[in-house]
Amino acid sequence: MNVNSSGSPLSADHVQEARARIAPYAHRTPVLTCSAIDLKAEASVFFKCENFQKTGSFKFRGACNAVASLSEAKRVKGVVTHSSGNYAQALALAARLHMTPAFVVMPENASDIKKQATAGYGASITLCTPTHAGRHEAAERIREATGATFLSPYDDARVIAGQGTACMELIEEIAGLDLILAPVGGGGLLSGTLLAAKHMLPSVEVIGCEPAGADDAARSLQTGKRIVDFTPHTIADGLRTPLGELTFPIIRDGVDGIVLVSEADILHAMRFVWERMKILIEPSSAVAVAPLLNGTIKTSKRRIGVILSGGNVDLTAFFTLLEGTL
Repeated sequence: MNVNSSGSPLSADHVQEARARIAPYAHRTPVLTCSAIDLKAEASVFFKCENFQKTGSFKFRGACNAVASLSEAKRVKGVVTHSSGNYAQALALAARLHMTPAFVVMPENASDIKKQATAGYGASITLCTPTHAGRHEAAERIREATGATFLSPYDDARVIAGQGTACMELIEEIAGLDLILAPVGGGGLLSGTLLAAKHMLPSVEVIGCEPAGADDAARSLQTGKRIVDFTPHTIADGLRTPLGELTFPIIRDGVDGIVLVSEADILHAMRFVWERMKILIEPSSAVAVAPLLNGTIKTSKRRIGVILSGGNVDLTAFFTLLEGTL
């Protein structure tokens, strides 16, 4: 399957270049297994743990590659983006490591924990109304005032290439994968995964995993047109964004399917991983685990790779509850 039949300029070569570019900065995250999940899925499952990546998610890979790709003249003026969480933190750290000013627009209702983490990595934060229009307008004002380069959380070729490095590492470490599962929101991770996987393992099946309450990717593929006007309803806050102009054709032409999972399945998968694997994953990561547990895809006797996208969970409510028992 030709992932780039849409005419996308991106290829596996760009992923390989990104890998060399971010190597001094990004962790090569571990691949873990879980006998309890293998038993449930009747398969051999390998988890690429991007929850152990710097800033707690795969997004550091793309942000780091994007910043590192800028000319010195552009770095001096800084970078700007809008994000409510993981990408905000990722870009803030990537910019700091490259001695670049970072301007991050965050919605007013973003969690205090994520705001504090983003500021802690050195970014200048501007709050905005919690709408897509509010985010874009605030970021554009900053771009015009500072001359900073806007870097999309997912719809940027440099970001997509960086995200693909996680899958590249997974395939190099684990031989003979039959199926790869990755969550899909804006599509940066799934697009990068497709670029790496379809080049390195042409016969591998790649499936995107999406909350049923934010099913724009599935509907976009069904209609052949990118759906951007929708209201998501899901606990997986990292997957509430629509597919991008760059990511849509890569996914449309390369993915082998999109599977939808319920909110109950997301919570069950997250709890299962917490309890059995003893690692912390966020709801967006659990979206790619749920199909292994609920039987919606064929898993029996297969070798399956899963991209655990991140582990940034706001535990404030949990610890507040515990403190109430003291």
